[in-house]
Amino acid sequence: MKKKILFFLVLVFLSKNVLTCTSVLVSKGASADGSVMISWTYDVAGFMAPLYYYPGGTYQAGDSLDIYSFREYKLLGRIAQVEQTYRVVGNMNEHQVSIAETTFTGREELHNGEGVLDYGNLIYITLQRARTAREAIRIMDELVRIYGYIDTGESFSIADKNEVWVMDFIGKGIHGEGAVWVAARVPDGYIAAHANQARIREVDWSDKDNWMWSEDVVGFARYMGWFDGPREAFSFVDAYAPVRPTSLLLCESRVWSIYRRAAPSQNFSSDYWRSVEGAEPYPLFIKPDKKISVTDVMAFHRDHFHDTPYYTGAGFAAGPYNNPYRWRPVFFELPDDSIRYAWERPISQPQTAFSFISQSRNRFPDEIGPICWYSVDDTYSNAWMPIYVNLNKVPPALKEGSPVEFDWDVAYWVFSLVNNFAYGLYDQVISDILKVQQDIEQRAVALIPAIDKAAQALYEKDKDMLTDYLTLFSVNNVEKTTESWRELARYLLVKYNDRYIRDEMRIDAWPRALGYPEEFLREAVEERPGYYDVRWRSKNEHQQ
Repeated sequence: MKKKILFFLVLVFLSKNVLTCTSVLVSKGASADGSVMISWTYDVAGFMAPLYYYPGGTYQAGDSLDIYSFREYKLLGRIAQVEQTYRVVGNMNEHQVSIAETTFTGREELHNGEGVLDYGNLIYITLQRARTAREAIRIMDELVRIYGYIDTGESFSIADKNEVWVMDFIGKGIHGEGAVWVAARVPDGYIAAHANQARIREVDWSDKDNWMWSEDVVGFARYMGWFDGPREAFSFVDAYAPVRPTSLLLCESRVWSIYRRAAPSQNFSSDYWRSVEGAEPYPLFIKPDKKISVTDVMAFHRDHFHDTPYYTGAGFAAGPYNNPYRWRPVFFELPDDSIRYAWERPISQPQTAFSFISQSRNRFPDEIGPICWYSVDDTYSNAWMPIYVNLNKVPPALKEGSPVEFDWDVAYWVFSLVNNFAYGLYDQVISDILKVQQDIEQRAVALIPAIDKAAQALYEKDKDMLTDYLTLFSVNNVEKTTESWRELARYLLVKYNDRYIRDEMRIDAWPRALGYPEEFLREAVEERPGYYDVRWRSKNEHQQ
């Protein structure tokens, strides 16, 4: 029997890395160019991975697929292979299907089930086999029913070139086989978001065109004692992932921030995520005030609660240089104080391993339509790079890498080096980074229509040449972007060396001292009255 070994490079058990990811879902009617979009920031500390690439293939009856865990490279089990699989680049396949997730964990009784599939296996095996979003949902259900699910609760984003679905999904632990789930199609003209908290409440059981569910999603909740009302009153959130102040503060806050930016006219209140009793949950879907572009989705993921009272780039906790990040752990306590505290959790994070924004475009054939905008590290100061899925090789800067070995040739480490340099002098350095970011992304956005036009001409003449052309563009753009970041790293080290600022790159132009802002200086003086005074002191005063 022939066996195909599959090593999932993005397999991590997120039950140990909670509250980590953010996803935005944009329906075709809500997008500026008619594409269907989903996004994913994979915010896991100490982790990086090469760009996932699977070329697709054909197999014979009896072929199997070995499933390995990531960290230990431990054989989890073996499943049957299918006759035909499809190319996958990142989290998108050649038929314009894309899948993302955020982990909501859910009830502990449903963790640690038996089987071989975690959410990472589930995503990438499904991408290899599905031609539509609806088919992907059915495949995911079938896979876990046959082979078992060993992970925790997940909210999945599942898109194709015509529609996008949100799916809340959790296994049964030791209490049964498979998983219970509900999936809802995002209405055309609407968007959705999820961020580590299940979001589906009421289900329209009469509308099977726009809703899908596992047969026992209500019955299993009754069996476990988590629901005892009529089916019409069932809520997936309340049954399988009840909200807590923790999930509101760290998760629903991100949904609020996306919604308030996409639809400011709707004045979404912060009461719900601030855990105000009786506050209304945010809707599963909203209609944005204007059509959403790919650059808008980028902006959603670069949020630090800007232009709100909760902006993390200001105040004492931001430090003297207005750093919007709070170093982990999120939770903390003070001696002789029984209160549990937590930092805010904005969407943009320093520990992002990679992120993507997929565009499924039904106005093009599948050989041209799917684009995966991909990047690594901190989303506020990264650059998303368009990669066509009709790709025959991985860009060298995204092909390899290790989280424990720095490498100038690996994009992740180049971006991470720049970002880590910026964190100590944030409000001084960030403008230099954003200038390069904007130049690169604006250039890429401007080039895509021209690349599409040339690709359409090649599609009619030579499809092999088309693949080579789209590969050449994608690879060259990634390599050019990575080299621009290497140059940026060198520039920043020279400009801000030793915490001076060199305004002009000339030997005869001396750098100026950086200093501190007035608020920080005032706090320093008030903390130690009389200590920093420059004056004559009496002997007695000095000895006190």
